[in-house]
Amino acid sequence: MTTVGATGWIDVALTALAWLAMSVVAFLVGGISPATIVARMLGRDIASAGSGNPGATNAGRVLGRKWGVLVGILDVLKGYLPTLLAMQAVGVVAAYVVGVAAVLGHVYSPYLRGRGGKGVATGIGAILGVHPWYAVVLAVLFALVSVAARWVALGSLVSSVVILVGGGLAAAGMLPGSHGWPTAIWAWVLGFVIVLRHRVNILDRVRRRDRT
Repeated sequence: MTTVGATGWIDVALTALAWLAMSVVAFLVGGISPATIVARMLGRDIASAGSGNPGATNAGRVLGRKWGVLVGILDVLKGYLPTLLAMQAVGVVAAYVVGVAAVLGHVYSPYLRGRGGKGVATGIGAILGVHPWYAVVLAVLFALVSVAARWVALGSLVSSVVILVGGGLAAAGMLPGSHGWPTAIWAWVLGFVIVLRHRVNILDRVRRRDRT
């Protein structure tokens, strides 16, 4: 049986503090709302226009397509940059934790009293920081489904289901480039958060179809 000496415990504590600090910073960065900031610069209130959601889709609907694209890019960067920095500084597992923190910050923004976007763009950014090719596949899939169905929420739902399935493949050791259970848990958390945030949109769409 091996024991951890005082130096070992200090290293563990410092590592834990570093992970915590990076996660807090990622959460705060993720909480910044480009949609809200851009809307205010243009004299609009995104919270009281369109769906009221402070995300890229509603920004495009309320402010115009070019502003929606800009907001989407900034939302991706909120997930990508903290994750990439954590990946380079510490490693992949730390990057997973930081990426989730950024997405949670976007979804439950501390600057908007716990309100936030749906997490798709920031989630893709978090994936881009550790698994670029998977992020590209998800982004293309999201765009194709959203355009074909003319329903952004469906594109988000399909993408999140693919993320959840990817987590299952990672757990089974069948996903190339994954890291087993850490990748699986990370993917399941991201996928679940996105599904959870879209449940209202999906239920509303189903109810409207039932009435017709």
